[in-house]
Amino acid sequence: MFDWIQHIADWLVYSVFNLNTNQHLAKALNFFIYDSIKILILLFVVIFFMGIVNSYFPIDKVRSYLSKNKLYGLEYLLASLFGVVTPFCSCSSVPLFIGFVRGGIPLGVTFAFLITSPLVNEVAVGLFIGLFGVKTTLIYVISGVLLGTISGIILQKLKLERFLTPWVKTVLADAQREQDLFQEEKLSLKQRLPIIWAEVLKILKGIIPYVLVGIAIGGLMHGYISEGFFERYMDKDNLFAVPIVTILAVPMYSNASGILPVVQVLVHKGIPLGTAIAFMMGVVGLSLPEAMLLKKVMTFKLIATFFGVVTLCIILSGYVFNIIL
Repeated sequence: MFDWIQHIADWLVYSVFNLNTNQHLAKALNFFIYDSIKILILLFVVIFFMGIVNSYFPIDKVRSYLSKNKLYGLEYLLASLFGVVTPFCSCSSVPLFIGFVRGGIPLGVTFAFLITSPLVNEVAVGLFIGLFGVKTTLIYVISGVLLGTISGIILQKLKLERFLTPWVKTVLADAQREQDLFQEEKLSLKQRLPIIWAEVLKILKGIIPYVLVGIAIGGLMHGYISEGFFERYMDKDNLFAVPIVTILAVPMYSNASGILPVVQVLVHKGIPLGTAIAFMMGVVGLSLPEAMLLKKVMTFKLIATFFGVVTLCIILSGYVFNIIL
């Protein structure tokens, strides 16, 4: 879907800037250009679409229904399954996260989506089947969905809404006022669009600097950190290999299709599959660039709690994988 963006990035880096494909700078710059264009497009489309949706669906009623009706965890599972069918990396998932929060969806349910979306998608599933077989793929998909569901439930129980930034609270208040206006005035879609457009521009202006800084950090990591850097910590005789590689992987940034060939190489070198998959989940599911993007909507304490809970669940998943595979 985004191949045309890759062509633009390749043309700028290798033709206009005349950099060599083997240069670290070329890889980092290519990554930055590609992800900047892709994520900014996603930000615009998602925020605009969610603005239209929010203008017709009463935010207070949605929030009230989800908070008063006991769905016995089904809402977290549904959010995780929705993450499966949205093939985004961790940074690309952030626009939808903002849309969910703005739409009054509980924070834990939103986190369930944010966790699962980069981990499990059709690209990752297709590659997994080809590299590791159907059995391992099924276990991975189920564990990815459960990881998002369980982490979302835990994060919701911690009642972390108070750690959202003042900017988000302002956005939520504006969304509620807009929705009240739309309901009272009975405006048509054509009449609503200028109001929605103004809100889209306001939100984009607030988060674009964080997006670009986060992607720049991801580009540097993508271009300059060698894949073999982590192999020394993955030895099968190292009891603490899973937590070590997971924690070391968290600052990195890649999507599932980019890291899976690396996982295959690691497994062929004798690294336990569970350890390699925990490394992959750490790289794909959490990243320093993602933290930079989330900094606009979350306080440091909320980001640290989110990363801590998910990291712990990934570590447990790695040990389980090593036992059953």
